Amino acid sequence: MGIKDSGESEEALLISFAATPTTSVSSYQQIPKDTFHLAYIIYFTLGAGYLLPWNAFITAVDYFSYLYPDASVDRVFALFYMVICLICLLGIVVYAHRSNSCVGINVGLVLFMVSMLVIPIMDVVYIKGRVGFYNGYYVSIAAVVLSGIADAFVQGGVIGSAGELPERYMQAVVAGTAASGVLVSILRIITKSVFSQDEHGIRRSANLYFAVSIVFMAICIVFWNVADRLPVIKYYKDIKMQAVNEHKSGKASLTGSAWRSTLWDIVGRVKWFGFGIVLIYIVTLSIFPGFISEDVHSPALKDWYPILLISCYNVFDLVGKSLTAFYLLENTKVSVGACVGRLLFYPLFLGCLHGPEFFRTEIPVIILTSLLGLTNGYFTSVLMILAPKSVQIQHSETAGIVTVLFLIVGLALGSVVSWFWVI
Repeated sequence: MGIKDSGESEEALLISFAATPTTSVSSYQQIPKDTFHLAYIIYFTLGAGYLLPWNAFITAVDYFSYLYPDASVDRVFALFYMVICLICLLGIVVYAHRSNSCVGINVGLVLFMVSMLVIPIMDVVYIKGRVGFYNGYYVSIAAVVLSGIADAFVQGGVIGSAGELPERYMQAVVAGTAASGVLVSILRIITKSVFSQDEHGIRRSANLYFAVSIVFMAICIVFWNVADRLPVIKYYKDIKMQAVNEHKSGKASLTGSAWRSTLWDIVGRVKWFGFGIVLIYIVTLSIFPGFISEDVHSPALKDWYPILLISCYNVFDLVGKSLTAFYLLENTKVSVGACVGRLLFYPLFLGCLHGPEFFRTEIPVIILTSLLGLTNGYFTSVLMILAPKSVQIQHSETAGIVTVLFLIVGLALGSVVSWFWVI
């Protein structure tokens, strides 16, 4: 079944909510309209927002590589970002029943802004375009770490919040994450074309990425604080609160061992969705961006080659994440099987390094990179949409956060596996 329109998916959601024993569907007949699709736009923007800082860091790789020529920037940044995000997200999951996602997202967005400010300020005050000042490299890693902490708060909160809503809003979030990559790729192409490729041009382009990210974070803060006031969002939040209250009235409050038992039950229900997501991102992050930006080369395209490959990946990732708005594959076994099938990308990309001569040319690499993005986008979107709907409404937010935890595990493992191309 595709997500053909908001009305259809909202009705399906209400039917699924009826699985909560004491919740009556007839109590929720008047569904407010998402006027001007504002709620959809907000969740799309938030999805773009929480990945924009990461995309800015990895797209400014030429700036960091110029300043710190002896460092494997993309791989080091990926490892620190994903591992720190994973550790923080574990804490958020454990204390999800006591946390306030509204506060957490606001805190995370402010931390994103701080981490983005570090790089341009350091460039102007300390680095000033000079090569080999590795104290600046360590400060840059610290900014990446801060951004990873912010990601845990924002991504966990946004996905958890979207998990309480109809399918189209989760699709909006995951499509937004892909749009952020496309936005940064467009910026990268523009700056590469307009700015000179010397020290000053590289610095100006990098500072532009971070300036755009800072402005975008400010917009996200405004949007997030508007979202809960929209009638359609308040409507579904009220459904959740009634389900939670009815659940509490029949059972003891979820604290201590009771919460741990519930949490394990949620993990058990979403584990296959999570397994598929882990596989997706182990494969993807072990190839992108490290392999794409460092290991394959083109005598014809020269330093435009990694920019072209990263842009192809980001565009097709957006296409894949947008396709679920038209067709949603609801067969979990097929979806997870397709995630396992993506392991074939390893021998295929290995062939791009050591295979026949034709296989090492630009066209096969571009095709494979595009397919990597397309499959990453579509199956991520499918699994992220389905996972929160596999539990009762009062646990959908936690299920969304647990799903993000699986995603970050895949990213962290993928960032480790990416080093094997070097070995």
